[in-house]
Amino acid sequence: MDLPKGKQLGYFVERVNRFTVQVSLDGQQVRAHLANSGRLRELLTPGRPLYLVPRSGPGRRTHYDVALAQVGDVLVSMDARLPSKLVQEALSVRALPPFLEYTIVHPEFRYGHSRLDFLLEGRTPRCLLEVKSVTLVQGGRALFPDGPTARGRRHLEELARACAEGWRAAVVFMVQRPDAIAFGPNDSTDPEFGQVLRRVARQGVEVYSYRCRVALDWIQAAEEIPVMLDEVAHVG
Repeated sequence: MDLPKGKQLGYFVERVNRFTVQVSLDGQQVRAHLANSGRLRELLTPGRPLYLVPRSGPGRRTHYDVALAQVGDVLVSMDARLPSKLVQEALSVRALPPFLEYTIVHPEFRYGHSRLDFLLEGRTPRCLLEVKSVTLVQGGRALFPDGPTARGRRHLEELARACAEGWRAAVVFMVQRPDAIAFGPNDSTDPEFGQVLRRVARQGVEVYSYRCRVALDWIQAAEEIPVMLDEVAHVG
């Protein structure tokens, strides 16, 4: 997937609110929109290099979007909206092996009390698929969430209910950086999410994780990585 061109390099100063950051750009302080409600504490540190995309339009309060963070030699995509787009792109070219038999993709499908990312059709049973954005990596392990998420737990419960009703259900944790070698729940930040994830996996919800290749002008869903739920590598 192509990313917007014309990025400008700035340096993080502070987080103004949930979706706005202050950045030093060419010696001036500017505000930029951050399309990610996570805590991002390991990324939003003073002086962190951030790549900004100039934006304009009616009603905008900022003139930039945050696209990428530089962590050593690693680029991290900061836009939490991208993972579902990456999955939809991969589904369209049949690049996600667990879902190759599905040919019809319905985005934003309402199920129960939630709007899940995809309904997949083309084989029986139909499949509900939820996608989560991951940016936190510690010691090679990608971790989700980076803050307590009642919404994330609710989505998992909906998937488990679908399984009980005869649907196929899966969650994909898309790691928006290339340096993860495994994925696991972030028990230190949200132990309840980890408990729910392990339980719904036992109830039939399939759990997958993929890391991304990230460059200044593109991002691509790449290799599947092991899912570590009980200190033992497990995929699918």
